[in-house]
Amino acid sequence: MKIKAFIALLILLLIYFGSYIFVRQSYAKVLNNHGDKEVIFPDDKVHLYYYYRPLSYIDGAITDMKFHIGEHR
Repeated sequence: MKIKAFIALLILLLIYFGSYIFVRQSYAKVLNNHGDKEVIFPDDKVHLYYYYRPLSYIDGAITDMKFHIGEHR
C-alpha cells in the first residue's frame, strides 16, 4: 500500500513539474529594454501564477528569471 501511495505521489509531482515547464515556456518573453527573460502571466490567468509560485521561487533563484502578472506599463 505504501508503494502505491509513493508511486501516485511521484506521478503527481512529475505532472506538476512537467506542466510548469510547459507554462514557463509558453509565457516566457525576452524584454527589449534590458534583455532579461521574464515569464509574464496573463491578467486573466492569475490562478496559474499562484499555482506555480512555489516552483517559480526556486526557478528564479537558479536562473535569475523574473515572474509577474501582466505586461509592464
